[in-house]
Amino acid sequence: MSARIIKIRATTDAKKETVRVISPDTLAVSVKEKPEHNLANERIVELVALHFNIPVKKVRFLKGRRSPSKTFLVDIP
Repeated sequence: MSARIIKIRATTDAKKETVRVISPDTLAVSVKEKPEHNLANERIVELVALHFNIPVKKVRFLKGRRSPSKTFLVDIP
């Protein structure tokens, strides 16, 4: 198992949820949730886990909880 640092460019309050690969370690993620009460961050974590086909608990925030630019540590088998 290897841990990778993944950078996320987040868009909240979008009409459609998407995950686009910009580079191997950078994703653009759009979520329908508003950036309130950590709802958007929770959904971003879920979508990143789905993208890499791993459990949600293997995706951890490193920084960017209040910013559109986020950094995650992802344990990829």
